[in-house]
Amino acid sequence: MTFGSGDYIYEVAEGWGALPEGFEYKQVADVAVDKSDNVFVYNRGTHNLVIFDREGNYLDSWDLQHREPHGICVDDDGNVYLADRDSHVVEKRDAEGNLLLTLGTRDSPSDTGEQSQRFLVEKPGGPFNMPTGIAIGSYGDLFISDGYSNCRVHHYNSSGSLMNSWGLPGKDNPGDFHLPHGIGVDSENRVVVADRENHRIQVFDEDGEFQFMWTGFQQPTSVAFGPEGEIYVPELQHRVSIIDGEGNLLARWGNEHSQAPGLFYAPHGMAIDSHGDIYVGEVLEGQRIQKFIRQR
Repeated sequence: MTFGSGDYIYEVAEGWGALPEGFEYKQVADVAVDKSDNVFVYNRGTHNLVIFDREGNYLDSWDLQHREPHGICVDDDGNVYLADRDSHVVEKRDAEGNLLLTLGTRDSPSDTGEQSQRFLVEKPGGPFNMPTGIAIGSYGDLFISDGYSNCRVHHYNSSGSLMNSWGLPGKDNPGDFHLPHGIGVDSENRVVVADRENHRIQVFDEDGEFQFMWTGFQQPTSVAFGPEGEIYVPELQHRVSIIDGEGNLLARWGNEHSQAPGLFYAPHGMAIDSHGDIYVGEVLEGQRIQKFIRQR
């Protein structure tokens, strides 16, 4: 069975990423691929980070004891950035898992007036109150979506100094966020934010100036970028969309509440390797990683 449409046709690699005995995924919050096409699966099981080669062979794991794994990215030097949502911190670790930098104050959320599980906060706050995602921009700068109990994007330089923050709580205006849930920086240095509960994606420059928005999504959770400038969007409501750099739809599949191979329960994180194959992590009852092999 194939999935997708047009130039984006895939077959699911059933059974990809088998875990060693005694491991379990629980929920796969996010996934990242390094420049060697190793796949980093950030999940809420006992081994928070599990690493595979692109064929799905187990390589390593890190037992980080994070409270609520959420977002991950890997830079060109192999450093791994992790958003531990419920601890209110973002970590930078080297390729062996050694801690290099912590942003935020562990277990000390910023004041946003947030009430539990309401998501639309009373006021913007500083870093962090449940951060969700990390992206790497120009010169190694970091852009962090902050997230479940805030309404902001925070811009740090490569040494970890806060440069800027933007975003207000709201439903309609550009720059309003109702749960900025995932983030990416594309090849044109545009900061692309999945504004989940507003069912839209907002695009900014690296200074936080609004550029444009794309609508028509069903709780977009993250963004990932392909070699041709295309943007991959996992949507919590059981589907994945692929759009071009102008927001035009290229392919979409799912929308069935299913745990069948190739379909989705709750897509949450996504990554693309150098071959154009994609990896989708699922949460809620999904609790798995799926690989889709590009056919054309």
